[in-house]
Amino acid sequence: MKNILVILFLSMVFISCSDLEEMNINPNLPTETHPQLLLTNVEWDVFRAYGGTSPLYAQKMLVQTDGENSNQFYKWDRGSFGPYSVLRNVTKMIEEAERINDPSYIALGKFFRSYYFFNLTLNFGDVPYSSALKGETNEEYAPIYDDQETVFKGILMELKEAEEILSEQNTIIAGDIIYGGNVLSWRKLINAFRLKVLMTLSPKVESGEIDPSEFNSIFTKNPLMESESESGQLVFLDQQNNRYPDFNSSGFSSGMYIDSTFIQRLQVRKDPRLFIYCTQTKSAKEAGKAIDDFSAYEGGDPAAPYGEVNEKATQGNVSKVNDRYHRDPVNEPYKLMGYSEQQLILAEAAVRGWINADAKMLYESGVKGSFKFYEMYSEEYSSYVDADAALSYLNEPLNDFSNATQKEEKIEMIVMQKYLQSFFQMQWTSFYDHHRTGFPSFRRPAGVEIPYRWIYPQSEYNFNADNVTSAITKQFGAGNDNIHEMTWWIK
Repeated sequence: MKNILVILFLSMVFISCSDLEEMNINPNLPTETHPQLLLTNVEWDVFRAYGGTSPLYAQKMLVQTDGENSNQFYKWDRGSFGPYSVLRNVTKMIEEAERINDPSYIALGKFFRSYYFFNLTLNFGDVPYSSALKGETNEEYAPIYDDQETVFKGILMELKEAEEILSEQNTIIAGDIIYGGNVLSWRKLINAFRLKVLMTLSPKVESGEIDPSEFNSIFTKNPLMESESESGQLVFLDQQNNRYPDFNSSGFSSGMYIDSTFIQRLQVRKDPRLFIYCTQTKSAKEAGKAIDDFSAYEGGDPAAPYGEVNEKATQGNVSKVNDRYHRDPVNEPYKLMGYSEQQLILAEAAVRGWINADAKMLYESGVKGSFKFYEMYSEEYSSYVDADAALSYLNEPLNDFSNATQKEEKIEMIVMQKYLQSFFQMQWTSFYDHHRTGFPSFRRPAGVEIPYRWIYPQSEYNFNADNVTSAITKQFGAGNDNIHEMTWWIK
């Protein structure tokens, strides 16, 4: 009898402990989930990353009149490692995809990793890459820094792997808010981004450190975007938490105006996108000038003290950002990378001799693609940027690719078109194009140099001091973490 009682007692203890363990699992903090639930939020974060107005000040599109904007005058200092927070979710998505053996999410995870690390290494130089994001699995909380060349090669390898994985998939990717789960569309975007990374490294091709043959291989063997409708973009909805990020933003009603150099570049080319980006000056509107009157627009000098520009604005002689950017809850999509940018990259590659293609045709398709984007998403102004308007624009002397006879002239035209289509789009692309090619030029006060990078975050000095110090010493010399140091990709 005693033995029976002991057995019953032990059984009850075991069952009770098992029940207790089950009860102690917090249903609000699941340890496992389907990667599709993570994908939607990751895409929302990725496609809105690196946006905002900061790039527009540095790239000479906006000026501030109620104070000195640090980006306008190139007085920034520390950058942010904030993208690593989103990368933790990307890592988790990949882990869950491996658990359920769904390669599609692994491929997208590799693309998102590549996108973030591409921007991180451009911003800083050497960054944690191979040892990053291993705190939960390997308890590595102070990751080492990989040199920039290693990071770039890793990015290109991950993008290639993503393309190869998706080339073998034919199912719909659930949870995808960008392409509705279409695998082929994702392959096209990934391949286009591979071209962008390789073109960014054009200085290293010129020096013989990078082989451009991979660019030609992608161009000839892999699918690419074929129209503006295939662009990698996040479309906004007039619903709570799904609206255009700058909808109802108070910043547009303060001291934000348009840079005079940006307006002048649009005016001399008779570029109708001017009407979509900017408002007429108050003086021009009161004078009854039409929306398509190029003389109705004027900007503020980005190199002048903000007080001088403010005085000009007070007189009603400086254009503001078009109201659509803060009054339209949907406005236009955010493009991570679009067809028009892809075509201009291909045009530059043709000029450089990396691919055998018609640079003029590619250039013109890139311009037409940008016009088509605004025709689709700025309905009020669509008549100014329709197909006929695009053809007329391309026949203007400054826009006619046939007028460029020298290699540098052709590259300047191509890079300028990337710049002109990047208002509230394409993040910092034109800033890095400037360092890569010298185009476009950026007006600034005498003696002001354009930075190459950002200083590492203070948090790295606080929690990863040995590794960040080692990275700085290896790149720039001991204690030389400053914004004017050139990193590997541009040297």
